[in-house]
Amino acid sequence: MLEMIAGGVCAPKGFAANGVHCGIRKNKVKKDLALITSDVRCAAACVYTQNLVKGAPILVTKEHVKDGYVQAVVVNSGNANTCNANGVEIAEEMCALVEKYTGIKKEDVVVASTGVIGMELKIDPIAGGMEELVKGLKSDGEHSSFAAEAIMTTDTVKKEAAVSFTLGGKEVKMGVICKGVGMICPNMATLLMFITTDANITPAMLQKAISADVKDSLNMLSVDRDTSTNDTMCILASGLAGNAVIDEDNEDFKTFCEALHTVTTEMCRKLAADGEGATRLIECRVRGAKTKEDARLAAKSVVNSNLVKAMIFGADANGGRVMCALGYAGADLDPMKIDVDFRSAAGLLPAYRQGSAVAFSEEEAKRILSEKEIDIEINLNEGEYTATAWGCDLTYDYVKINGDYRT
Repeated sequence: MLEMIAGGVCAPKGFAANGVHCGIRKNKVKKDLALITSDVRCAAACVYTQNLVKGAPILVTKEHVKDGYVQAVVVNSGNANTCNANGVEIAEEMCALVEKYTGIKKEDVVVASTGVIGMELKIDPIAGGMEELVKGLKSDGEHSSFAAEAIMTTDTVKKEAAVSFTLGGKEVKMGVICKGVGMICPNMATLLMFITTDANITPAMLQKAISADVKDSLNMLSVDRDTSTNDTMCILASGLAGNAVIDEDNEDFKTFCEALHTVTTEMCRKLAADGEGATRLIECRVRGAKTKEDARLAAKSVVNSNLVKAMIFGADANGGRVMCALGYAGADLDPMKIDVDFRSAAGLLPAYRQGSAVAFSEEEAKRILSEKEIDIEINLNEGEYTATAWGCDLTYDYVKINGDYRT
């Protein structure tokens, strides 16, 4: 049985975390340096941005994870360390500082950065803050939250979760922290996400699990159709739960993947709800597609549409914008079979049936679409496949935030 628990990335056995302000950010109230460590070397797997312009930390992390094992994650916010001549050198120095203060080999450190692109990242504040960061490492939920806070950029709330489940009679835990509310398009990995687990699982099966999961979690998330340069999802497995090693696609692996999908989709909802300037979370659920890919294409097209996003911001039940987005999605569908509903805590509003608009009360529509969470339910009436995508509304504040992001 899967249960949501407290503790974030510190919930699984063997992990500690912390976050401090070291001086990368001018605002001294905001933490800007995070560290997650494990008592033992962990099986590890990652997925990265598909943007051809990649942050230097990704290049370093790829090398460090190549053998399938790491023991720590160090992350800074406030500067992406991207498009800098000395970027790789700085990323490697960050890993070397972790080794200096923890004894964990620099080659066993995942490094990530987030913030402004094209500004040189100085190592001095990181070097100055590392001792405090390491001394404050603890294995509790408060310190997981410190780490979650330290990786935030324009996020307004920390994002973390943890679950408990059973593998072969052993209790296993999985925790996550993540950030990312802008430069998010469904093109993995459009954010920073760090997952810890005490499951005993091989690196190959970890990679298989996360590579499959992102297709129906992070790849289905969109804020603004801009794929960032530094996006990284990384999972570390300590093996300290003591379950029989998962080295094949068996029932334990399926249970593990269910737990993984629970935490990743929970984060997708939190990320979309906190999109830059957002006031509403959009969840688009498509069913009745001919293929899984058709369902994904349809759902992603709707949450990607700026017109749909603006419609939700204005609580204007213009279902034609949903139909339009479905029409150019690239999915194999018949427009004359499509049903569309809007749903929220305030009720259900049928908008289209068999491709034609349904009459409705404007007052009722406004009431339903004024809630904080809006579901767009679509039935293509073509087959048995389903998909869900997450997004947010498009507001005036999105432009305001990004109009002076750097300054």
